Amino acid sequence: MSQSHPELGLPPALKPGALRIVPLGGLGEVGRNMAVLEIDGKILVVDCGVLFPEDHQPGVDLILPDFEYIADRLDDVVAVILTHGHEDHIGAVPYLLRLKPDIPLIGSQLTLALVEAKLKEHRITPITLAVREGQKEQLGPFGCEFVAVNHSIPDALAVAVTTAAGTVLHTGDFKMDQLPLDGRITDLRSFARLGEAGVDLFMVDSTNAEVPGFTVSEREITPVLESVFAAADRRIIIASFASHIHRVQQVLDAAHKYRRKVALVGRSMVRNMGIARDLGYLNVPPNTIVDVKAVDDLPDEQVVLMCTGSQGEPMAALSRMANRDHRVSVGAGDTVVLASSLIPGNENSVYRVINGLTRLGAKVVHQGNARVHVSGHASAGELLYCYNVIRPRNVMPVHGEARHLVANAELAVKTGVPRERVVIAEDGVVVDLVDGVAKVVGKVDCGYVYVDGSSVGEITEADLKDRRILGEEGFISIIVVVDSASGKVVAGPEIHARGFAETESVFDAVRPRIVDALRDAANSGPTDTYQLQQVVRRVVGRWVSESYRRRPMIIPLVIEA
Repeated sequence: MSQSHPELGLPPALKPGALRIVPLGGLGEVGRNMAVLEIDGKILVVDCGVLFPEDHQPGVDLILPDFEYIADRLDDVVAVILTHGHEDHIGAVPYLLRLKPDIPLIGSQLTLALVEAKLKEHRITPITLAVREGQKEQLGPFGCEFVAVNHSIPDALAVAVTTAAGTVLHTGDFKMDQLPLDGRITDLRSFARLGEAGVDLFMVDSTNAEVPGFTVSEREITPVLESVFAAADRRIIIASFASHIHRVQQVLDAAHKYRRKVALVGRSMVRNMGIARDLGYLNVPPNTIVDVKAVDDLPDEQVVLMCTGSQGEPMAALSRMANRDHRVSVGAGDTVVLASSLIPGNENSVYRVINGLTRLGAKVVHQGNARVHVSGHASAGELLYCYNVIRPRNVMPVHGEARHLVANAELAVKTGVPRERVVIAEDGVVVDLVDGVAKVVGKVDCGYVYVDGSSVGEITEADLKDRRILGEEGFISIIVVVDSASGKVVAGPEIHARGFAETESVFDAVRPRIVDALRDAANSGPTDTYQLQQVVRRVVGRWVSESYRRRPMIIPLVIEA
């Protein structure tokens, strides 16, 4: 079983007729999914998504895949295939098309509609090709066949890519719900047919590989939601992903049954559901949806608010309600439903929102106390079925953290895939498919690219470290004026601090140390202001560490007079 190794060097030149696979995101994390397939000088990209920042990445809005690997070869990209419309698969498309706007985008009708709405905000008009399950397209040296899969968003597709080096089957995100709300099941017959023809590399969703058994059907949520509606005396506020059309459909149906009106709250929720309704993916019962402004005139027992913020995002509607910073005020007797799973890394943010809503008197229903969400990903039992149906020659688990990838690899081995034919990779690890065998051949640089406001890629890990220090330890600035000839301190040290100490008097103990250190530095020979600033930094840093066990940011300024 191939593991990724830090000692891997750059890959060799790709041999003619060989297929190279380079994941630029999604391996070792849940998000930022992007895979690059290359053969005979042409490139096919599968997905191009974002990762959402965690608490240790302050100020960051989004995290993108690193496009550097293909940046100087964008003319060789024949297309970007988008498996479905979730942000972690389409969110980075605008940033890629900024580099080359005419790269064709290929996906299902709903997926492309969601992407086009996003691109419109970036003032990019894309070239698109809408495809359906069963459709085949030849994209340069890549023969692509699209296969229906179900997921927590309609119109998801797997893609089988046939090349001179063999066939790759990429599942995208999928599960095997046998009773899906839209009646569109994962097409195991096509999986079996592809398996009979020969799948040389199976790139398979790993998110739930650790979860035994089978993922519960979406239909299981309907009676739970209806029980919430039946028991609620006042308003019901339901938070979900802005793209979870199935969940919104269930809420609309329950609201219609219990004679309530639904208002959509949040720009992305309103936009996405408008698209879904126009394309026929969302069936809105008559007289059920109202504008959020009309809610004020309705009795509480007739109101349902469908909003964003199920992951505790600070600027989303639900967080702002919990902080009393929204036009909708949550109060005693209201019922709040968080109809989504916890994405790893978001736990603290979500529980902060739950606690805030509970303090306001609301009853909060979430995954921890009711079945108000089911996963969109195949559990171990479903993955075993797929391995047995397809019988792939090589396997490369994708979409998951390291533990998910390893668990998925073990499932493949249990079904008879030789251990040496299972490739566990991470972002940037290069895998070549040659003569029916997939092997790790090297690694390319593949870091995080941070979006911070209007800047893309300008924020570095060093900047984030500084932000963490400022947020956790505070900062101290020291201004000293020295005589340019003698080096003697003529003014200061003037010390200011933020987020470190309440009174300036705490620095009385260190001021003499600074003066003594600068005098010693001047006596030992010529020094410039930069060297003197480093002297001040060391003295203050040592004193703070000894006295307070803290490591604030220290900003010295030495001025010659």
